[in-house]
Amino acid sequence: MNPIMRLIVLVCLSTLPAGAQSASAQSPTGSQPAQSEPLNSDFVLARKLLQQGKYEEAISQLSDLATKQPGLKGLSRELGTAYYQKGDYIKAVDSFKQALIEEPGNKEATQLLGLSYYLSGKPREAVPLLENVQAWYPRANVDATYILGLCYIQIKDYPQARKAFARMFDVPAESAASYLFTARMLLRQEFDPIAEEYAQKAIALDPRLPLAHFFLGELHLYKSRIPDAINDFQQELALNPGHAATYYKLADAYSRIQKFDDAERLLQRSIWLDATSTGPFILMGKVLQKKGETELALRALQHALSMDPNNSVTHHLLGQTYRDMGKNEDAERELKIAQQLQEGGSDKP
Repeated sequence: MNPIMRLIVLVCLSTLPAGAQSASAQSPTGSQPAQSEPLNSDFVLARKLLQQGKYEEAISQLSDLATKQPGLKGLSRELGTAYYQKGDYIKAVDSFKQALIEEPGNKEATQLLGLSYYLSGKPREAVPLLENVQAWYPRANVDATYILGLCYIQIKDYPQARKAFARMFDVPAESAASYLFTARMLLRQEFDPIAEEYAQKAIALDPRLPLAHFFLGELHLYKSRIPDAINDFQQELALNPGHAATYYKLADAYSRIQKFDDAERLLQRSIWLDATSTGPFILMGKVLQKKGETELALRALQHALSMDPNNSVTHHLLGQTYRDMGKNEDAERELKIAQQLQEGGSDKP
């Protein structure tokens, strides 16, 4: 993996939610690694130190080199890369700006300056630089397009964000799908009202668009707008009756208004359709516990635990169930494990 690709991957891992992290096999702009003059031997040493995670040593070595050989070609870019990998994006910005003064049009420095601006909380400054990357490589890697889309969201240029995400997913910018994709990205960035507006626009453009009602249901459930969420999920099931996650989320909504029989029925359907997800088994255990069916609750939770032993919610519910059954020793064990997992940050989303 070339150095630029490695850096882009780090950026994307810092911005994607759990379960959505991936890396491309090609360079972030779809180009081949740049062919340039042979590396200065001191640069080779600095890069080895960076590969070993010795950021301070690499920066010190490059800084000493700058003192001894001021104006050395490529040094500012190398120093910017070192600061970037260390996570000191403000200093990386200064170095990459200097690199572009020394080498105007250097594509590597331009891209990394844009990313450094984004990661230092200056999306407005990042946008023109990342737009240049898109102009250079019309079929740029989706990671770079994703980051540009996030920049547009942060400066509240939602139409441009939609165009970026439409390009990322290869759909028309004015399509229902582009609005739905952008709605999900907006929600991840906690732009909830605009996310809801975009999801409703997607449905207006295509009332039968798969997962659009599901997305609205998730949003309304998150906002505790339970009647709205129930209606959304029911509409999704009318269009998409084989979607296991919709039965699960609808069951969650019913459980919150204590309609436990309805929740149990829907959870069973979700599990029949997809027995690989822990969420429905955990919620089934909780629902059965609320109904007083402790033996059945215990079985559901034990199955969930076998699928994911490090989920504190499962251990906590098991502790409560054992306590209801009078098994105090087992209850204390599970509650203690739940507390340890919570304190250690081992929960999975």
